Amino acid sequence: MAADTVTLEFLKSFGDAWNRHDLEAIMSHLAADCSFLPSVTVDLVAGGSHGRADVRHGVQAFLAAWPDGRFESLGDFVAGNRGVSEWIFTGTKADGTTLCARGCDVFTFEDGKIKVKDAFRKQLP
Repeated sequence: MAADTVTLEFLKSFGDAWNRHDLEAIMSHLAADCSFLPSVTVDLVAGGSHGRADVRHGVQAFLAAWPDGRFESLGDFVAGNRGVSEWIFTGTKADGTTLCARGCDVFTFEDGKIKVKDAFRKQLP
């Protein structure tokens, strides 16, 4: 699948995989040399996870930290090899900490997969 054939349905299925906490389905949307740049990082340039094994570990840790975490879709768009998903995330950690954040993922696609997922958010205190 060429980069410009990524569809809104593809992004919806990616979001659905996150809401099911389906690690294999999430990973199936990602390119072999993918990068996941989270909204919270210690390094604005090199922070995040790079490569399938590192990204898989990061996704797995996120899903474990937020066992009831859900993304409510506010809309997606695709333009060539770029795309955006807007969402509201809600979740509760095991210690009772809750989070409600509005954010977006800015994607770069390559060969019909997500090469880069760059997350941005604002959250309630």
